Amino acid sequence: MKDEMQEILDDAQDAGWVMEPGAKAILEAFGLPVTRHVFARDEAQAVEGAASLGYPVVAKVVSPKVVHKSDAGGVVVGIRDEDGLRAAFERLGDIEAFEGVLIDEMAAGVEMFVGSKQDPQFGTVVLAGIGGTSVEVYEDVAIRAAPMTREQALVALAALKGRALLEGFRGAEPVDREALAALISRFSEAAFELRETVDSIDLNPVLAGAGGALIADARMMLHGPGEGL
Repeated sequence: MKDEMQEILDDAQDAGWVMEPGAKAILEAFGLPVTRHVFARDEAQAVEGAASLGYPVVAKVVSPKVVHKSDAGGVVVGIRDEDGLRAAFERLGDIEAFEGVLIDEMAAGVEMFVGSKQDPQFGTVVLAGIGGTSVEVYEDVAIRAAPMTREQALVALAALKGRALLEGFRGAEPVDREALAALISRFSEAAFELRETVDSIDLNPVLAGAGGALIADARMMLHGPGEGL
């Protein structure tokens, strides 16, 4: 997988970032859990992929010009049948520089944000907090140096203002914080290993539930020319 990972990173140099199919492949190579997904370049592949995953599914545009998929109208959630999938594919196909669609299983859980960036003073740092579309509103994020242990990740989660969401808020089942902390720890190791090529990584959302945690969406931004460590 090392050669495949390097090929993905090399192919992304022109765009300056790794699109979601490649980002998820790299994360899986590091042993990180991601949602089940299928990349489809045409409608027939999308229909076949959705059937293999089982409805409902999420469809997300894959385009080197679309970094923020939600802002560009590039995400369709809750697709429940083939007709809905075909309509979503047609809509997403109109987006600039369309390369295909990533079909994802519809997973549930508390939406978390996990990310990393290369800080000129502290090196690789990892951020973890309450995620989803409101991550920038609440700004509830813990920041730690990478790599970090599972125990350090647990302490970081306990420091969040929104930690009640992980403890079983309003009758919900508590999140498996051990599994979430293990994901954060392993991610921190991956971000540290990729530091010479990858400037920042955003995992949003990471879906955390009683049965574990899954990375539902991922994006990797590369260093610009001359910016590598």
